[in-house]
This record gives sequence, structure tokens and C-alpha cells, in this order.
Amino acid sequence: MQQAQEQARQPAEFVPDDVGAPVEESDSSGRLWSAPIVEAICGNRSAAQVLLYLEAYGTGYGKGIADTYGVAVSAVQRQLQRLEAHGVLVSRMVGGSRLFEFQIRNPTVRRLRELLRTELDALPEATTRRFFRERRRPRRTGKP
Repeated sequence: MQQAQEQARQPAEFVPDDVGAPVEESDSSGRLWSAPIVEAICGNRSAAQVLLYLEAYGTGYGKGIADTYGVAVSAVQRQLQRLEAHGVLVSRMVGGSRLFEFQIRNPTVRRLRELLRTELDALPEATTRRFFRERRRPRRTGKP
């Protein structure tokens, strides 16, 4: 018992990962996710997921982004509204859905997209396949 208390008092050894290298980790659903630099810049995982999704696919809507990552729709919508309010994103109504995309007229957003593209390219193949290679167009009729 006393030995366990002594171990608890000792600080855990910190071993830094390679700076800038993506670190794979599992979330509560067991899915892989990694983009530590984008998360650090954005301040939270939801914002990083929204930005990386939009960089990978070009456009997106709240429920679609939330379903991709298995997170709450409200968290994604909150980030989309915040990013739109600050001029990073613009939105438009398509049917009953609000579709978001980057504000391309903002020069800072163009630089942000370069960073996001670099991070997407650095992600492990398993993460890229799982989150960023979803088929977006319907198949041709009659194609096997």
C-alpha cells in the first residue's frame, strides 16, 4: 500500500513525440484520430475536425461532419457558427441544409488552408482512409 502511494507521488516521465509528427490515438468510439498541431492552434478537437473535413471535402454540413467523426452535432454546429462569425467560413442554404465552405477571399484563410493541407498529407494512411476518402458522388446507373 505504501509503495503504491509513493509511486502516485512521483511525476510520470514525459517523453515528447517527434515535433510536428502526427500522433495516433483512439477516441471513445475506438476510431483513430490525430492532428495535434491543428488541435493546438484551434484550441479544441471539434474545430480541428471541422476545418480538416472542409479542407478534405470542400464543403460540408453539420450533421455530415458529426457523423463522419462520431461526435455530437451540436458541438460541430457550434464550431461552424463560430468560424463563420469570424470570417473563416461562409454558408449557403441548399434545400433544407446549411452548407459551409471556406471564405476564399480572406488571405489569412488561404494560409490556413495551406497548413490544413500539409496536416492532411501528414496523417497516417489508416486515418486518411477512415475519415477523408468518403465517396461523395453517386455511382453511374447500371455500373457493377
